[in-house]
Amino acid sequence: MKHQFPATTRLGLGGVTLLLVLAGSALPAVASPADTVLPTVEEQRLDRAAPQEILRRSGFDALAPRFAHALEGSRSYAQAERAVTRHASALWQRAVDRAQGRGTVTGDLSRGDDRPLYWARLALSRELRAWTPRFGLDDRRRKALHTALETSSRGQDDIRYPGRQVKRVLVTGFDPFTLDRDVRIGNPSGASALALDGTLVQTAQGPARIEAVVFPVRWTDFAEGAVERALARQLPHLDLFTTISQGRQGRFDVERTNGAWRGGFPDNENLARTGTVPVTDPASQPQWTSTTLPYRQLAEADTGRFPVYDNTEVTEIPAGATQPVTRPGGPTPGSTARAGGGGDYLSNEIAYRVTLLRDRLGLSKLPGGHLHTPVLQFGAGNDSPATGEVTDPEFERNRSDIVRQVRALVQTAVSAAR
Repeated sequence: MKHQFPATTRLGLGGVTLLLVLAGSALPAVASPADTVLPTVEEQRLDRAAPQEILRRSGFDALAPRFAHALEGSRSYAQAERAVTRHASALWQRAVDRAQGRGTVTGDLSRGDDRPLYWARLALSRELRAWTPRFGLDDRRRKALHTALETSSRGQDDIRYPGRQVKRVLVTGFDPFTLDRDVRIGNPSGASALALDGTLVQTAQGPARIEAVVFPVRWTDFAEGAVERALARQLPHLDLFTTISQGRQGRFDVERTNGAWRGGFPDNENLARTGTVPVTDPASQPQWTSTTLPYRQLAEADTGRFPVYDNTEVTEIPAGATQPVTRPGGPTPGSTARAGGGGDYLSNEIAYRVTLLRDRLGLSKLPGGHLHTPVLQFGAGNDSPATGEVTDPEFERNRSDIVRQVRALVQTAVSAAR
């Protein structure tokens, strides 16, 4: 996604980690550092009024107490691991079912809302961080439990496709972000992931099965290779992928070019990172990667209320120069990246990482790239973070229209891909 708040800042969004399977009997008691029980910056926001209201009005407020009870009943690491995975997977499935109209609605918050998943995950994470087990648990295994919680509650252990008779499509979304500016906000890319996960769409190329995952808005997760670990095993089996994030107001953008640069805007942990995107084998790392999505067809198709642009703009330091310049038509030979079409935040980075992974795996013909959605806005008169409501009719309409158009764009992309 691309941050909108000051107007001169160019950004974009997203993390997740591989589940470490550690089975066995309890270890001797190992004292954990005192700071391991302190909540993270993200978890600390849970106690604000809006997150508590979102959890209460969705019925997701009941999940953390149940999870804490399951942890307390664990007599070994293996039991704790099973409890974490079970509750985290159930959280993801509950959010998907709610978004897709399955099951009984609890609370009066709309089904399509992505925010209950985000805040409930943090509530589970905080319970796990504060838990004192009845057996020895060293830092390595405690971290593995947090990794399992993240992975399972983000849909990354739930990617399943039927046989080759259907096209295989993977989409990714993001958590809400800029929460210190307005803790009420959601992310339409996350809402789209919940609405699309496990669904079938009919295309000119036949039926397509869409699987979806959601990534955190944390620089550290990306630097640790979370994106590659989650997606490397999936890409060789796909027919199309698109990473998705929230971008500009009132428009969709198909980002033509992605840049190898982090611009430093703070993430959800209030950490800032500036520099070249850290990847394995940096000696062979390109400054730019390109979309292989059918961008012209996506821009021309009638997919919904918002216009769709083929965005070719980048910011670069030209070869032999020292100062960055904006290029409307894309990068010039030998230039150094300072922002892709999707900016210099985590949406640009996920697009860069996945398209680089595509190319390094020898899948250069696999259609894939990044799609920026419109900004999800509250209605007129409800724009105050301090006094505004957590939802309103225009907010609901905007999210519904964005999600519906994302589905149409994915369907169009599969139909147009060769």
